[in-house]
Amino acid sequence: MSASQVLQLLAAHVKEDRDFRPVNALSTRRVHVSAAGTEWELLIDGPKFYDTRARAGGGGAVDLVMHIWKVPFRRAVTMLRNAGE
Repeated sequence: MSASQVLQLLAAHVKEDRDFRPVNALSTRRVHVSAAGTEWELLIDGPKFYDTRARAGGGGAVDLVMHIWKVPFRRAVTMLRNAGE
């Protein structure tokens, strides 16, 4: 599952920055996200994400949910399962 799909399922609001021009990977996009009561600025490319403010990133749907919602692995998996229903 891509980072974009996860955000569309679970975030309150997602807006792509259309003015962003990637430097290295041309498929990278910058998105502004409202989730878990906080605003986030993320660089996403497929399943990978990078939080520009926390200077941390990861890969995969579970990693993204764990990072944004500050939940443990099992809770992240449950959130993803429930979002897909």
